[in-house]
Amino acid sequence: MRAKDIMTTSVVSVPLEGKLEEAVRLMLDNHVSALPVIDENDELKGLVSEGDLMRRVRGSGGLRRSWWLDILNGAGDSAKDFIKLKSHRVKDVMTREVVSVEEDAPVADIARLLEKHRIKRVPVLRSGRVIGIVSRANLLHALSALPEGAMQEPTEDDRALRLRINEALKEVPGAAVSLINYTVENGRAAVWGVAESDFEENAIRVAIENVPGVNAVDVHMGRLPIWVYGI
Repeated sequence: MRAKDIMTTSVVSVPLEGKLEEAVRLMLDNHVSALPVIDENDELKGLVSEGDLMRRVRGSGGLRRSWWLDILNGAGDSAKDFIKLKSHRVKDVMTREVVSVEEDAPVADIARLLEKHRIKRVPVLRSGRVIGIVSRANLLHALSALPEGAMQEPTEDDRALRLRINEALKEVPGAAVSLINYTVENGRAAVWGVAESDFEENAIRVAIENVPGVNAVDVHMGRLPIWVYGI
């Protein structure tokens, strides 16, 4: 099983020249905790996460340093800190050294990367462009769907079916596709994620059941907390 077999394909990204306010709004609207940062050619340039934003909050609440004095003394890191705390540009705050994988990366290798770098997710690339995200949740969902932990390579038919399911989910009104993950084995789809209501969950199930080639659907979806919707 490879990255392309388990990744979330509906990736929400932010432009390199975007503003932090835009990134925050995208995170809130799509209920995600990190966004790939892409340039005008859709190539990955960085990642902006809740962690990057929280560092700004923590930094702004402490004692103010004489950053200009540090600069005169040659402390370049202080100037870097100042930019991260004060800038409203995504490119000034984002993490630039992003761990990523290619679409054919084995799932076992991805798991080792997440553990080694102590990260929650990796962008999946094709020719430098982001085509998906693999998170710890994606890995757990994939493992739980396998019989007796067997890590089998999906057939080309199952891979093609997964792509059709992805297109079908985009047609479900109001569904947060970025929060839905699914695997396919021998025509059987297993679906995880969160939905706003029972009606939305059923709509997701119906959409997948109507995809030609799907012979069964197992749905394991939770509900987003009420506060997420601003109620």
